[in-house]
Amino acid sequence: NTVAGGAGWPAGPMDPFADTLQRLRETFSSGRTRPAEFRATQLKGLGRFLQENKQLLQEALAQDLHKSTFESQVSEISISQSEINLALRNLRAWMKDEKVSKNLATQLDSAFIRKEPFGLVLIIAPWNYPVNLTLMPLVGALAAGNCVVLKPSEISKSTEKVLAEVLPRYLDQSCFAVVLGGPEETGQLLEHKFDHIFFTGSPRVGKIVMTAAAKHLTPVTLELGGKNPCYVDDNCDPQTVANRVAWFRYFNTGQTCVAPDYILCSPETQARLLPALQSAITRFYGDDPRASPDLGRIINHKHFQRLRGLLSCGRVAIGGQSDDSDRYIAPTVLVDVQETEPVMQEEIFGPILPILNVRGLDEAIDFINRREKPLALYAFSNNSQVVKRVLAQTSSGGFCGNDGFMHMTLSSLPFGGVGASGMGNYHGKFSFDTFSHHRTCLLRSPGLEKIYAIRYPPHSPRNLRVLLTAMETRSCSCTLL
Repeated sequence: NTVAGGAGWPAGPMDPFADTLQRLRETFSSGRTRPAEFRATQLKGLGRFLQENKQLLQEALAQDLHKSTFESQVSEISISQSEINLALRNLRAWMKDEKVSKNLATQLDSAFIRKEPFGLVLIIAPWNYPVNLTLMPLVGALAAGNCVVLKPSEISKSTEKVLAEVLPRYLDQSCFAVVLGGPEETGQLLEHKFDHIFFTGSPRVGKIVMTAAAKHLTPVTLELGGKNPCYVDDNCDPQTVANRVAWFRYFNTGQTCVAPDYILCSPETQARLLPALQSAITRFYGDDPRASPDLGRIINHKHFQRLRGLLSCGRVAIGGQSDDSDRYIAPTVLVDVQETEPVMQEEIFGPILPILNVRGLDEAIDFINRREKPLALYAFSNNSQVVKRVLAQTSSGGFCGNDGFMHMTLSSLPFGGVGASGMGNYHGKFSFDTFSHHRTCLLRSPGLEKIYAIRYPPHSPRNLRVLLTAMETRSCSCTLL
């Protein structure tokens, strides 16, 4: 059965999802998910799932990705719990109708935006942060009052098992379901009409999802990847830069969509940066990184073989060791890399960091702008004007100066891509808004017909002047809802 947590929901031989989706749609139509109390109950259940199954989730993450307790707690469990807590604290405020300014023609009316749930939404999650990137959008979907179909990644098998078997016990199964399967089952699922689809993954699969959604005119949020540049200016402290770059490049073994995919710097800065990177890697992971409890493993052998093939690009300056039996690739730095080589043609998604040389800031900015817009962009310099110039003259989903992916830890900032790195955003209230329809509402009086009559034929120049003035002049007063 490809439907988990759905006891009593039989799967037909031709379409394993039809009955489940019909049940969820009926629940949504009943209005069950709309009250704030119901939404809060679901969010609290999600929080209990995290609290009561923390060890189980950490064990699953260790089995899938060899994640340390530190990484699991910081980047998977705690960040998801914080998102739940934020939604619970602000749920009623987010749901409240939003008053808007009015013109003279509508000064006696009520004008507002109502946040309504879309209906039945689909969340397709990736394998690299299988708790975080599954639950974070789920928080927004539940807070917004939707019914949800959740598709965890089949690649992170142990975590998928926990999400499929344990998570449904904490949520109302009349409005929530976990579905399982690989690309074939996902393709079948995408043949159905949803009211919104939220996908996190590669640009290649993102195009497939968007094509399927287009058949039903379904809106999509696409959280994709890309090759994230990291410019390192000559005016910097090499060891500080190396510490920060090494930490967020090799965090989760480089399997992070916002990790820096390559460094741009001058040959002189490269010469200063290489020993600093070696020093940072040794301090973080020891003389034998393979023995470090803080360095993970590649998710599966397919990705391992792909990454090992990239080690032949340029020249290995640091690391380069690998072990197929353990899916281990050492923290690696490549130099003498050419823009045309495979390591610069695809998102690396592993513990390999190429360094490309540029003559200065102008060439670096030109290099970045000739490529697809990345999900994240980083710039390091002791000169704040250099960082600000990179920010001003480039485009990316997110930007951080003088550090790694800390920008995505702020729920007050939207997280998302632009262009080839995605569309739409989430985190905090942005998640609630992503899964909500912002309905335009104007409530007018059934009386006052003499005032409204100015718009009716036969038209006159005087009536036109009065009407245009009323429409173009903003009212000084605001009628409360």
